[in-house]
Amino acid sequence: MSSTIRETDLGTSKITPLPARAAANAPMPQAHGIARNPGMRLDLGFMESMRSVNRSALERRVASLTKRRSIKADNQAAWLLRAVACMDLTTLNSNDTEERVRRLCAKAVNPFRRDIVEGLGITGEKIRPAAVCVYQPFVATAVEALRGSGVHVAAVSTAFPHGLAPLSTRLQEIEASVRDGADEIDVVIPRGLVFGAKWQELYNEIVSMRAACGEAHLKVILGTGDLATLRNVMLASMVAMMAGADFIKTSTGKESVNATLPVGLAMVRAIRAYFEETGYLIGFKPAGGISTAKASLDWLVLMKEELGRPWLEPELFRFGASSLLTDIERQLEHHLTGHYSANHRHAMA
Repeated sequence: MSSTIRETDLGTSKITPLPARAAANAPMPQAHGIARNPGMRLDLGFMESMRSVNRSALERRVASLTKRRSIKADNQAAWLLRAVACMDLTTLNSNDTEERVRRLCAKAVNPFRRDIVEGLGITGEKIRPAAVCVYQPFVATAVEALRGSGVHVAAVSTAFPHGLAPLSTRLQEIEASVRDGADEIDVVIPRGLVFGAKWQELYNEIVSMRAACGEAHLKVILGTGDLATLRNVMLASMVAMMAGADFIKTSTGKESVNATLPVGLAMVRAIRAYFEETGYLIGFKPAGGISTAKASLDWLVLMKEELGRPWLEPELFRFGASSLLTDIERQLEHHLTGHYSANHRHAMA
């Protein structure tokens, strides 16, 4: 990767205020200097050069990253606060209600108990999740609950989680979410197009989804647990970025296998290759099964080591998580008191 990106001065490792973010239902500000990915033509030759994926080498690299880095004490607290800032706080359950979504939004606005905020000395810093992610029927509720907070609203669309509805229906769902105020749209691809190597059809669908999003940012869910091979993951990642994805995302959280570090490493290396080819920075979102503070640190280390400091900002990295925030809050309390508290002492929707 270019040394220019690795050496960009976006802050130090200490706890610092987050970059200003637009209120809900407003386009993401460009003051952070990240140009939006316009996409490119489908280049099968470029894809062919990315076909070879060495699973054993990826697994060795992941093992070395997670074992040689030990983050303790104040440094660990700072990294955990960074994890919260890069979180899409999510509720995607069949029993979701408007009231449940409002409670989740209230948690996003005030993610920590007051005693923890005061103990860490971060009063006034407004360290909050980057977004709240909900089903399309709850977008308007989330937009109203988060208005003026700086927390984005993300909507899962396109017949989530399987993506098997007609394309016209999926595009209508995106358009409905945008009308209701979503600033980010998480779409899911039909995995059968990957198995059939129907790259042009997949590319065309994602281009249509990007157009339907308008100013809302597009996060493309690959469903990596269903794709069977890392080669499929790599090629699907490249097609999504070529078609104009702002983020590529591992999973819906509904597959039997969700985000894993080797899969994540394959995807971030696809992001690096796309940057080196085009100069555009693409975001990454692992989702599903990331429920502990320790796991979040492993992912942050992966991003820092493979892509550099810019990918520790919410504009380029997100966790898709529901229970992760509770465990991080428990770890921060342990940092302050030396004791772990019960989950029920930390309010959650």
